[in-house]
Amino acid sequence: LEVFLDLPQDYQRDVFIEEFWKARDPYPDTQRNEFRDEWMRRLDAVAQIVGSPDARDERGRILLYNGLPTQRLVSNCGAVLWPTEVWYYRSERMLGNDLLLIFYQRWKQGAYRLWELGDGVDDLLITPFGVRGGDIGGGGIANRCGRFGEAVEAAIRFQTSQGTLGALTLIAEIYKDPIKASGEWLASFKSYSTELPADAPTFDADVQLAYPARRGARTLAQVTALVPTEALTAAQLGSHRAYNLLINGEILRGDDLFDRFRIKFDVPAAALEAPADADAAVLDAATVGLADGDDAILPLTFERPLRQGSYRLILRLDDVNSPAVHRSEWTLEVPAADSVAMTEAARVDRVSQQVLREANQALARGSETTVEIAPLTGTWQVGLVRIDALVTESGQGAPVDAVVFKLDGRPILTKRTAPFGVELDLGDVPRPRTLRVTALDADGNLLADDEKLLNAGRHRFAVRLTEPRTGDQVRDSVRASADVRVPEGETLDRVVFHLDAQPVATLYQPPWTVPIRLAGDGLPSYVRAVAHTVDGMQTEDLAFINAPDYVDELEIAYVELYTAVLGRDDRPVADLPQDAFRVFEDDVEQEILRFEKVRDLPVHVAVMLDVSASMIDRLPTAQQAALDFFQDILTPKDRAAVVTFNDHPSLTASFTNDLDTLAGGLAGVRAERGTALYDSVVFALYYFNGIQGQRAILLLSDGQDESSRFAWEDTLEYARRAGVAIYSIGLDLPRSEREARRKLRRLAEETGGRSFFIDDIGGLASVYASIQEELRARYLLAYQSSNTSGRDDFRRIEVEVDGGGREAKTLRGYYP
Repeated sequence: LEVFLDLPQDYQRDVFIEEFWKARDPYPDTQRNEFRDEWMRRLDAVAQIVGSPDARDERGRILLYNGLPTQRLVSNCGAVLWPTEVWYYRSERMLGNDLLLIFYQRWKQGAYRLWELGDGVDDLLITPFGVRGGDIGGGGIANRCGRFGEAVEAAIRFQTSQGTLGALTLIAEIYKDPIKASGEWLASFKSYSTELPADAPTFDADVQLAYPARRGARTLAQVTALVPTEALTAAQLGSHRAYNLLINGEILRGDDLFDRFRIKFDVPAAALEAPADADAAVLDAATVGLADGDDAILPLTFERPLRQGSYRLILRLDDVNSPAVHRSEWTLEVPAADSVAMTEAARVDRVSQQVLREANQALARGSETTVEIAPLTGTWQVGLVRIDALVTESGQGAPVDAVVFKLDGRPILTKRTAPFGVELDLGDVPRPRTLRVTALDADGNLLADDEKLLNAGRHRFAVRLTEPRTGDQVRDSVRASADVRVPEGETLDRVVFHLDAQPVATLYQPPWTVPIRLAGDGLPSYVRAVAHTVDGMQTEDLAFINAPDYVDELEIAYVELYTAVLGRDDRPVADLPQDAFRVFEDDVEQEILRFEKVRDLPVHVAVMLDVSASMIDRLPTAQQAALDFFQDILTPKDRAAVVTFNDHPSLTASFTNDLDTLAGGLAGVRAERGTALYDSVVFALYYFNGIQGQRAILLLSDGQDESSRFAWEDTLEYARRAGVAIYSIGLDLPRSEREARRKLRRLAEETGGRSFFIDDIGGLASVYASIQEELRARYLLAYQSSNTSGRDDFRRIEVEVDGGGREAKTLRGYYP
């Protein structure tokens, strides 16, 4: 409220309100904000029940926090009771137990308040009338007030049964905020402010504008802020000096906020030197500075796609290394995207034209020809799949001569005429495959490309540099542009662009594009894009520029082994040192480069619960055991999911650490129909796609597979590729069912888990306890494979551990 009231502009207050609700949206990927819609409905109900808003009337607050009661009774006994209401909530509506609340208006004046145990029954009564609080047990109020009196007495007995501590707990629960919003949104909102801090020292900056290209139906506005370095403070770390500036911007169309953005620039002092071939007549000290000591001018360039029209640009520039700040407002007259002479309509930006010449050439190149892999349908892609590429030519550049399809880096088809499509056999199980499509001109030059990871799942976190492209030869500048894929349930915080080892620009919202100035020497270099989520996950991509043809890229990947060590008693052995382990790949010993005890590392775990007809009598015990497991194992860093299966699998609770959500995923299922075990295992493993770190599946089944589409061999092979430890639990499987036992045991052994067999569902709790203990006592061993053959055959892994009677359990191998 304090932040809101301090906002000086209406458009800022509008944005604040939108961000306020967005932070409370339970399903941010949908078009609706379900919480806001429900809150507004409850506000309408408050207006009908309470009348004019009165913060002191506790009916309104409880209604807003808990929703409408299942039943609401209003007093019809004015001779005995002050105006009184009894509200009844059925258990599934709120706290897990039926709830009765009393509201009353003493002396028939003012707001209604919630009756609490400490108030005493006499507070409800109009005296004298022959009924005292002590007569409640004998039905005193019920005798005088009929059915309503019975409801009042029932509510009083309910409150009394809670006791003093229970009553306090009850009050705390019903006044609990209905949805928790992280305070991060408010800090983020404040950080985007373009208002100047009180008494902050200021510096001057000039702004130049250009409109070098279009982006679809929009025109790209290129803004360059010129800042004299003499007004800034450089950060000094060893011999490295750098200027660090943060830009907060707002773009208004009329009185409405059209766009807001935040960009951080980190510019090494050495980068202020002019390109070797710079035009001195353009790059004089008054324009962009030739790094003449303190007289240099620092150019900061960013871009925003805008439709034709007039806009107001508000910029605030903060020197990160001092309190100095700049604020200014500029008018943008944006020409139409199809204007032939867009740059002529702009204020001529001599700086951008010179120092960003090659970056803008790449911009123009990118607007000429595009190629895009058409959207694919279905949850996953298996079998024969049709892939189409959509090619668009502007007619301004070289025409497309060929479209090349590559699968996992290998060319599979070249097409020279439309339609550009191919049919691929992607196998029987949904393996992740990389599909790349490139459009080439008649000389084999790359015009455009697109890439898609098939069967990636919903948890993949990836960033891909679309500009520059590895092999580009440039001197003065490049255009860095990235596409980002964010995992389900995660929020992207920023994308940081690096030039060689130095960060140069940090973007906090799309488009993830920024021009980067180079030294002008044409030496080999690389651009790196690193994407970060709010929760600390990160991923990156890299492109080499000015690299000679003979330089090859070698992808170096670590093999991570989450390893459990069991002693003779089948209990985990903890606190072993690194030198107690030896790792072999195809009988060749590997050097352990990372060793860590995973006691505190987060875990993603899914419980697979068989709900076929044969589980009908055992389902309640299995549900409770799974919930107890979640309660015991989950920490704030962990995530769990629930997959139920009979003749088909269902994801009943997505990855979360909220116990109520997990309980909901376990509840409400019925035991019926047959068992599709293999399909369900593949389904659960596929759900883990894209998740890194420690992962495990707890598979409970009491029968053989009856109706799966996937074969056993395909399921086992898919499990070996997935890298998820499977803990299989066979329930009531007699020893005569050797084949079913063997397959459950094999799934566990090949993936680094364990197999258990129990005769009674009552033993499930102890099995879950053993698995929990093991998951918290594993070791992480990581190595870089010495096998550089490039072959993609299965590689066998064996881990040896010192000490008699100890057994190391981990993956049996992997596919590179």
